[in-house]
Amino acid sequence: MCGSGSDGDVAGLSASLPTSPRSARIAVSVIFLVNGVAWANWIARIPAVQGHLGLTAGGLGLALWGGAIGAVSGLPLASWLIARFGNQRVTRLGSFAFCAALPLPALAGSPLLLFLGLALMAGSSAVMDVAMNTQAVAVEERYHRPIMSAFHGLFSVGGMVGAALGGLVAQLGVDPLPHLLGVAAVLAVVVIFATRWLLPVTVDRASQGPAFARPSRTLLSLGAIAFCAVLGEGVMADWSAVYLNHTLNTSAGLAAAGYAVFSLAMAVGRLTGDRLNQRLGPATLVRGGGLLAAFGLALGLAMAEPAVALIGFACVGAGLSSIFPITISAAGRSLSLASGTAVAAIATIAYAGFLVGPPLIGFTADWLNLRLALVSIVITSAAIALFAPAVGHAQRNPTPITTEDATALALEDAAH
Repeated sequence: MCGSGSDGDVAGLSASLPTSPRSARIAVSVIFLVNGVAWANWIARIPAVQGHLGLTAGGLGLALWGGAIGAVSGLPLASWLIARFGNQRVTRLGSFAFCAALPLPALAGSPLLLFLGLALMAGSSAVMDVAMNTQAVAVEERYHRPIMSAFHGLFSVGGMVGAALGGLVAQLGVDPLPHLLGVAAVLAVVVIFATRWLLPVTVDRASQGPAFARPSRTLLSLGAIAFCAVLGEGVMADWSAVYLNHTLNTSAGLAAAGYAVFSLAMAVGRLTGDRLNQRLGPATLVRGGGLLAAFGLALGLAMAEPAVALIGFACVGAGLSSIFPITISAAGRSLSLASGTAVAAIATIAYAGFLVGPPLIGFTADWLNLRLALVSIVITSAAIALFAPAVGHAQRNPTPITTEDATALALEDAAH
């Protein structure tokens, strides 16, 4: 970690800059947005980097595994860093590290260097991801109502904005290196201002649990929910267009609409999920979301009509939208582990779903067919409903709210 001050100095500095819940919420929202924008700009330039290195599809796939390895390594590292330094500092440094690593793939002159660059980029993003989610849990505790889904909704919005920007820059013929350097520089400046208003290290709950420990049964159930939800997201990203184009014989343009409607439904669901969570309760919302995803996809697969399939994909997006944020929030409130450790554990399990889901669908499709392979997502979405009670079992005593914060939150609610 950079910087020469002690942990006590950092805590003292943070304490000298009091942060209201509203300011902290805006800061965390910006960090989520930055993460989404950065990733989407890199994704938009993958074809250009592939062409520059002359990689086949298989060669690119091997290089992209560097990102997977980096992310898996970064997630447990994040929990140790947060327990040692506090999530405020780790969020700031993880965000800067991600910005610094963003241009590395464009600098790669060989497949091996691309592999290493992606490992560093994804590893720093994983640290940033766990830290910003841990910070979001702390902010949500001070609001005394659900706000986690909105943070993840802003990540989705950032992804859409970044994809549009990246596509435009690529269309203009700008090389990946200056493009990603420019994006990284702008986002780093944004991070400088945003992270000034994060909650201080003194709010961290690392003392309530060890940095590493055997997860409880509740935490394992939360991991199962996260695994199923993220597995469904990954499969929709990789296979929705293929199903429409190759199985239902649609045009390429209509096939692309499959992931578009899924993404739009997910973004809308996340931006509205907190109100539904407050009204219905987390367990009911998770149960209903899993059943909606299962029913919608089952209907789309059974009818074998493009229009019905699009409706089914939208149901999957809407149904799964709030499940991962709610799971992260519940994990962060766990009594058995420190908040950062619990969030890292859930993120690691969830990321495993993202890794194994798409290739598993491919192997099953080769063995049977794609329609039958996608039935597995119907099953895993329905399984979410079975584990849903776990999101209501992980509870901490709520953070006491000060009179000043209560007044600020009341004014914010009145403004809405």
